[in-house]
Amino acid sequence: MNNQGRYQPGFRGTRGGGVFRGSPNYYQQRPGVQQNNQHQQLWLRKRPGGPGERRGGNTFQAQAHNDSGSQDWKAQVKKPPPDNRYKTEDVTATKGNEFEDYFLKRELLMGIYEKGFDKPSPIQEESIPIALTGSNILARAKNGTGKTAAFCIPALEKIDSDKNVIQVAILVPTRELALQTSQVCKELGKHLKIQVMVTTGGTSLKDDIMRLYQHVHLLVGTPGRILDLTKKGVCLLNECSMLVMDEADKLLSPEFEPSVKELIDYLPQNRQILMFSATFPVTVKAFKDRYLGTPYVINLMDELTLKGITQYYAFVEERQKIHCLNTLFSKLQINQSIIFCNSVSRVELLAKKITELGYSCFYIHAKMLQDHRNRVFHDFRNGACRNLVCTDLFTRGIDIQAVNVVINFDFPRTSETYLHRVGRSGRFGHLGLSVNLITYEDRFNMYNIEKELGTEIKQIPPAIDQAVYCR
Repeated sequence: MNNQGRYQPGFRGTRGGGVFRGSPNYYQQRPGVQQNNQHQQLWLRKRPGGPGERRGGNTFQAQAHNDSGSQDWKAQVKKPPPDNRYKTEDVTATKGNEFEDYFLKRELLMGIYEKGFDKPSPIQEESIPIALTGSNILARAKNGTGKTAAFCIPALEKIDSDKNVIQVAILVPTRELALQTSQVCKELGKHLKIQVMVTTGGTSLKDDIMRLYQHVHLLVGTPGRILDLTKKGVCLLNECSMLVMDEADKLLSPEFEPSVKELIDYLPQNRQILMFSATFPVTVKAFKDRYLGTPYVINLMDELTLKGITQYYAFVEERQKIHCLNTLFSKLQINQSIIFCNSVSRVELLAKKITELGYSCFYIHAKMLQDHRNRVFHDFRNGACRNLVCTDLFTRGIDIQAVNVVINFDFPRTSETYLHRVGRSGRFGHLGLSVNLITYEDRFNMYNIEKELGTEIKQIPPAIDQAVYCR
């Protein structure tokens, strides 16, 4: 399927954008890109085959980094054990770049390697050098391919820790994603003197106000809470030069868009906006035209929509769903699973049934107290429980590497929701399994989603080969 149809004219953008990949003159050809940006010039000089790559037989990279202390800092890096699981080409089909090619601060490089990142994934290769030039970006890539680091790394690189003002704001649609994103920023920037703050609804406003009277360089949060603090005059965004919108299509839904637009009015005129998501409906075009002008468009979704995730359906009656779920639990090799329902009441009811069947189970939904939600999210992420039942609250950006099975107990209503739900498995190129319980009423919906996503959901076989989701 050609996903280009999802873009309005002007939204074209294959991986690398054509001119960028092959031409050393990309920055001269690209309108609106700052010509005197330090990162831009250094990166150009370091490009393979570019001017300044070799001097006296040594690479520019070697001259920049192989000083007398370079081996010392690399020796101090405490890398986690390598992940040797099978990975799909979503994360392996790279140009072969290294993080050091982007001339990042040494302290940031240490955080990147200690986080377990060895080399940039495709979305990171495309986004990081462009973001460092100050360009606006509209980036589309599959769930679980490293989008968070693709914007966190340039954000951390561009922050001046000596300036005690908010310089980067990252907007996300859910509280759980805000906590997760802020944690990634803290881990990547652990050797930098950068103060990261997270703020969301459902938490103490007084605590947030007190925190903002201290130093904050990078702010992560939900639009409503950040706007509230900004209107109160305690969250000052007049020197915030970078705004990141993660899960941008959700942030531009009627629920969030008014707050996002109002927030942008508080930013300086020369601010940079980065928009990331796995899906960009055509409604994004009006926002793009108004606030991003002519952004650099990255689209890595032409053929990689659901690669690595095996999808099955089981045709059942509503009263058979619990029995079918019990059978799946007994037959599948589940590391961790996420089970989706379409309503809060069904989440609580199903969690009770699963517990009665004798399986460990947590549940989470938007009507729970925030402290309870935080505890469930933290405990599930740390492996305290094998199964989690939830609403679509949990479809956006939640990254739990151990999840290898997603079960749609209730089938979603839209292709975007299906894509985000299924994307909770198979994180960062690993294999995953999706099982959909389909009733008579769901059959046309499933057909439409298959057609829109250009994918095939196959009938579940009597036995599922573990190799398709456990390698």
